[in-house]
Amino acid sequence: MGAPKKSTRRLDGVRLLCPYCGLPQERVATLEHDFVLLEPDMAPLAHVVPAEHRWIETSDGRVTVYGVCPPDPFQRCRIEHRLACPEQRLPDLWPWLTSLRGENARQAERLNEPEPPSPPEEWPDAG
Repeated sequence: MGAPKKSTRRLDGVRLLCPYCGLPQERVATLEHDFVLLEPDMAPLAHVVPAEHRWIETSDGRVTVYGVCPPDPFQRCRIEHRLACPEQRLPDLWPWLTSLRGENARQAERLNEPEPPSPPEEWPDAG
Protein backbone atom coordinates (compact mmCIF):
# COMPACT_ATOMS: atom_id res chain seq x y z
CA MET A 1 0.00 0.00 0.00
CA GLY A 2 1.23 3.47 -0.86
CA ALA A 3 1.59 6.35 1.51
CA PRO A 4 -1.63 8.27 2.19
CA LYS A 5 -2.10 11.44 0.18
CA LYS A 6 -1.12 14.60 1.96
CA SER A 7 -3.84 17.11 2.60
CA THR A 8 -3.83 20.44 4.33
CA ARG A 9 -6.91 21.14 6.44
CA ARG A 10 -8.31 24.65 6.70
CA LEU A 11 -11.78 24.95 8.22
CA ASP A 12 -13.37 21.95 6.45
CA GLY A 13 -11.13 22.50 3.43
CA VAL A 14 -8.54 20.18 1.96
CA ARG A 15 -6.14 20.24 -0.93
CA LEU A 16 -7.64 18.57 -3.96
CA LEU A 17 -6.14 17.81 -7.34
CA CYS A 18 -7.41 19.93 -10.21
CA PRO A 19 -9.21 17.75 -12.77
CA TYR A 20 -7.74 19.87 -15.60
CA CYS A 21 -4.03 20.09 -14.75
CA GLY A 22 -3.56 17.65 -11.86
CA LEU A 23 -1.99 20.29 -9.59
CA PRO A 24 -3.24 20.91 -6.05
CA GLN A 25 -5.95 23.44 -5.31
CA GLU A 26 -7.15 24.38 -1.86
CA ARG A 27 -10.84 24.12 -0.97
CA VAL A 28 -11.56 26.98 1.45
CA ALA A 29 -14.82 28.02 3.10
CA THR A 30 -16.22 31.47 2.33
CA LEU A 31 -18.11 33.81 4.63
CA GLU A 32 -21.24 32.91 2.63
CA HIS A 33 -20.89 29.23 3.71
CA ASP A 34 -19.80 28.11 0.24
CA PHE A 35 -16.39 26.87 -0.85
CA VAL A 36 -13.89 28.24 -3.33
CA LEU A 37 -10.87 26.46 -4.85
CA LEU A 38 -7.79 28.64 -4.32
CA GLU A 39 -4.21 28.46 -5.52
CA PRO A 40 -2.27 26.97 -2.57
CA ASP A 41 0.71 28.68 -0.95
CA MET A 42 0.30 31.90 -2.92
CA ALA A 43 -0.66 35.33 -1.59
CA PRO A 44 0.05 38.15 -4.08
CA LEU A 45 -0.31 41.81 -3.19
CA ALA A 46 -3.99 42.69 -3.51
CA HIS A 47 -3.42 45.74 -5.72
CA VAL A 48 -2.10 43.54 -8.57
CA VAL A 49 -5.28 41.41 -8.62
CA PRO A 50 -8.58 42.70 -10.09
CA ALA A 51 -11.00 43.61 -7.28
CA GLU A 52 -13.55 40.87 -7.99
CA HIS A 53 -10.81 38.19 -7.89
CA ARG A 54 -9.21 39.11 -4.53
CA TRP A 55 -9.94 36.60 -1.77
CA ILE A 56 -8.94 37.87 1.67
CA GLU A 57 -8.52 35.47 4.57
CA THR A 58 -10.41 36.31 7.74
CA SER A 59 -9.16 35.52 11.24
CA ASP A 60 -11.14 32.24 11.33
CA GLY A 61 -9.57 30.93 8.09
CA ARG A 62 -12.55 31.63 5.83
CA VAL A 63 -12.21 33.91 2.80
CA THR A 64 -14.23 36.70 1.24
CA VAL A 65 -13.97 38.72 -1.95
CA TYR A 66 -12.19 42.01 -1.24
CA GLY A 67 -13.41 44.65 -3.66
CA VAL A 68 -11.96 47.73 -1.93
CA CYS A 69 -10.31 49.99 -4.50
CA PRO A 70 -7.58 50.89 -4.12
CA PRO A 71 -6.57 48.28 -1.57
CA ASP A 72 -3.95 48.84 1.10
CA PRO A 73 -0.61 48.62 -0.76
CA PHE A 74 0.61 45.90 1.65
CA GLN A 75 -2.63 43.82 1.75
CA ARG A 76 -2.16 40.23 0.58
CA CYS A 77 -4.89 38.15 -1.02
CA ARG A 78 -5.55 34.72 -2.46
CA ILE A 79 -6.62 33.87 -6.01
CA GLU A 80 -8.72 31.08 -7.44
CA HIS A 81 -6.78 28.16 -8.87
CA ARG A 82 -8.66 28.50 -12.18
CA LEU A 83 -6.80 31.79 -12.78
CA ALA A 84 -3.44 30.02 -12.43
CA CYS A 85 -4.41 26.69 -14.02
CA PRO A 86 -2.42 26.14 -17.22
CA GLU A 87 -5.21 23.97 -18.67
CA GLN A 88 -8.10 26.43 -18.26
CA ARG A 89 -8.84 29.46 -20.37
CA LEU A 90 -8.13 32.73 -18.56
CA PRO A 91 -11.32 34.76 -18.02
CA ASP A 92 -11.72 38.27 -19.36
CA LEU A 93 -10.49 40.09 -16.24
CA TRP A 94 -11.09 43.61 -17.51
CA PRO A 95 -13.90 43.69 -20.11
CA TRP A 96 -13.30 47.39 -20.79
CA LEU A 97 -9.66 46.62 -21.63
CA THR A 98 -10.69 43.83 -24.00
CA SER A 99 -13.07 46.28 -25.72
CA LEU A 100 -10.32 48.88 -25.94
CA ARG A 101 -7.91 46.36 -27.44
CA GLY A 102 -10.52 45.41 -30.05
CA GLU A 103 -11.16 49.05 -30.96
CA ASN A 104 -7.41 49.71 -31.17
CA ALA A 105 -7.03 46.73 -33.52
CA ARG A 106 -9.76 48.13 -35.78
CA GLN A 107 -8.15 51.58 -35.67
CA ALA A 108 -4.77 50.10 -36.62
CA GLU A 109 -6.39 48.31 -39.57
CA ARG A 110 -7.91 51.60 -40.76
CA LEU A 111 -4.52 53.32 -40.55
CA ASN A 112 -2.97 50.62 -42.72
CA GLU A 113 -5.66 50.77 -45.41
CA PRO A 114 -4.51 52.36 -48.66
CA GLU A 115 -5.62 55.93 -49.13
CA PRO A 116 -8.22 56.56 -51.82
CA PRO A 117 -6.79 57.98 -55.05
CA SER A 118 -6.50 61.74 -55.10
CA PRO A 119 -8.87 63.62 -57.42
CA PRO A 120 -7.50 64.79 -60.75
CA GLU A 121 -6.03 68.29 -60.83
CA GLU A 122 -8.58 69.33 -63.47
CA TRP A 123 -12.13 68.17 -63.51
CA PRO A 124 -13.50 67.11 -66.91
CA ASP A 125 -15.94 69.47 -68.64
CA ALA A 126 -19.34 68.01 -67.88
CA GLY A 127 -21.38 70.52 -69.54
